[in-house]
Parts: sequence; C-alpha cells; structure tokens
Amino acid sequence: MKVDHPAISPKSAVLLVNLGSPDAPTAKALRPYLAEFLSDPRVIDLPRWQWLFILYAFILPKRPKQSAALYTKVWTDKGAPLIEITKAQTDALRDLLYQHYARQDIIVDYAMRYGNPSIESKLRALQAQGVNQLLIVPMYPQYCDATTATVIDAVADAFKKMRYMPEWRFVHHWHDEAAYIEALAQTVREYLQTNEMPEKVLFSFHGVPERYLHEGDPYHCFCQKTARLVAEKLSLQASQFMVVFQSQFGKEVWLQPYADKTIEQLAKEGVKSLAVMCPGFTADCLETLEEMAEGNRELFLHHGGERYDYIPALNARADHIALLHDLVLRHTQDWPAFAHGK
Repeated sequence: MKVDHPAISPKSAVLLVNLGSPDAPTAKALRPYLAEFLSDPRVIDLPRWQWLFILYAFILPKRPKQSAALYTKVWTDKGAPLIEITKAQTDALRDLLYQHYARQDIIVDYAMRYGNPSIESKLRALQAQGVNQLLIVPMYPQYCDATTATVIDAVADAFKKMRYMPEWRFVHHWHDEAAYIEALAQTVREYLQTNEMPEKVLFSFHGVPERYLHEGDPYHCFCQKTARLVAEKLSLQASQFMVVFQSQFGKEVWLQPYADKTIEQLAKEGVKSLAVMCPGFTADCLETLEEMAEGNRELFLHHGGERYDYIPALNARADHIALLHDLVLRHTQDWPAFAHGK
C-alpha cells in the first residue's frame, strides 16, 4: 500500500508573517494584491454583498493605478522594501538560532498574508520537509483583529486543505516587552546623537475603525501602552510626545487623532520640528516610507514646519532580532528541537 504523506519526525519551524506587497509596482500587479487584501472580512467587515460590490465596481478599477504610483516611489532594485527587510530578518533570526543551538535542523522561513510568498505555499513546503511543530510569528507587536487575527485565519484555512496538521502555536503580541521598548527607545537615542531634540515626538500607528475598539479589539490600548513605555524610557514629558493613527480608509470614523491632520495642525500652531516613528511596523514599507517619511513631511513643511524627521522601523537591527529570538525561545522551550541550547 502506498503511503502518500511525508515522514513525521520531530522537526520544528518558525514562520515569520508580515502583511505583504504586490509583485511589482504596477497597476496589473496591484489589482490582485488589493483584491485579496481588501476582500478580507477582518480588514473590511461590512456585509459581503455590499462591500464586494463597492470593491469591484468602484475601488479596483481606479485604486491599483494610484497605489502603483506610490509603490514606485519606494521600490528598490531588490523589490518591495517590506519583502526585502523580512528576508533579512528571517536570515538574521535563523543565524542567531543556529548559533544558540549549534545545529541547523530548525527551519526559519517567512510568508506574507497577502501576495507572495503566500502562507499556504510556505505551509505546504514545511509539511513536505516533515515539520510537525510550528511557531507562527505574526510580525505585529500590537495584537489587532485586522492583522494578527487574520494571519491566524489564513493559517487555519490553509490547514483545512491538508490531511496532516502539525502542532502549531502563534505569538499573540509583544507590545510591552522590555526588549521591544528598549529597542524602540534606542532608535530615538541614536537619532538624537546627530539631531537636536524635536519639539514633539509622534508615535504613529496604523489606524483601524474606531468601532473595533468598542467591539473588543485591544489594539488601541496596546498602542497607547507602547508609546507610554517608550516615552517613560526616554524621560519625555507629556507635552513632548503624541500618539496618532495613520492610513485611514473610507468614510467611517477611525481611531483618532489622525496623523495627517495632527501634523498639519501642529505646523499651523507654530511647532517647527517633529520626529516621527511607527512602532507598530516591524519593517519599513509603503505606509512608513512614502506616507509618513515623505507625504506627511511635505504636509508639515507646507504649513509652516521647518524640520521633520522619520525614525526608521526596527527592521533587521541586532536588538530587534535578539527580541524575536527571545520570543521564539519562550514559545518553544518545551519542543525537542529547542530543548538543548548552548
């Protein structure tokens, strides 16, 4: 009798999952990417019949071209920044785990929630390699229904198509981890080594509809705590920092204050210098590099501001990789492959 399944062995894997990017900065590539992203009911939770009509009749005919123009601004010779940075994070985490365990039988890979490489393709590849213990790391420090939860949805949906499902876990959040807070604070300290202290530091997080907060999503609270802890680490006074939310979409009220409106208002009120950081993004991407670093800079300067600086995301910094390494060890310490480090 033919046995049509991979050998089941004590092999473990870690899969980092970030949001994703289109395959190219073109309208043709943006259309399927945006269709997948905006069709997710956790991202847009309007009634399906209502939203899908709006999406396919009004948004997808126009938005791919508009988004392609924005992606072109941040695209590099290596491709989408988010993809390249996630690759670098994966490689660095793999190296650190190999150093810790002095062997190379722990698989470390990455996938994207939308676009390529897809979660399903990576899970099938891990299954083919005999993985039977899997840690999913959604790359979002602050748990959110529209980010962390949708990664788990995609993992579960992929496993529905497979006869064999490994034991799997996921990292829920790390918004108040001491190492995470210290890494964020250190990026500000390094910035201040070559720049004067700005009048205000803005902690900008991706927005979601305000309704999600009232329906039980802790994301808003997690964002506020992250900002507060970093501010305390830097000894910032309440007047020296603000929490704002960016990238609102549609007509519904989203979490406030809005980043763009706040930045414009601060300039009009006479604030001359701002430093902006985006703690919720583990890798720089369109929303940080184009929207926050460039678009809102122009807005601030246009309305009277004089100095606007963007402090990069943690990306593949050594302290960020060390944080991820510690999270992985904590969530897998009882698995055989992780039981005997140096």
